[in-house]
Amino acid sequence: QVRLVESGGGLVPPGGSLRLSCVAGGFTIDTSVMSWYSQGPGKARERVAFIVEGGGTTDYLGSVKGRFTISRDDAADTVYLQMNSLKSEDTAVYYCKASRPSGGDVWGQGTQVTIAS
Repeated sequence: QVRLVESGGGLVPPGGSLRLSCVAGGFTIDTSVMSWYSQGPGKARERVAFIVEGGGTTDYLGSVKGRFTISRDDAADTVYLQMNSLKSEDTAVYYCKASRPSGGDVWGQGTQVTIAS
């Protein structure tokens, strides 16, 4: 069964850090562009970061540049999102997405990130 499973969310105070993980099952990620999206309360889902096949190119939403880092381990079929200097406005459900060259997109179920004192 094709799936993505996110983990690593939680409650941290402002200024804290979290590392999200996304593990693929039923397919390999090596030919996929991998992305992280966030959806805050009452907001539309938006792309936070993506990383192309091979990891040579990454890009970030302006509000997270310099604070978040996306990386991938194709041998482990896993993509990560390191989040530092977290702010209350980073509170959201974070989703992982695989954009496959064939077979379409695959989404994870999301992991909740809450930034609060």
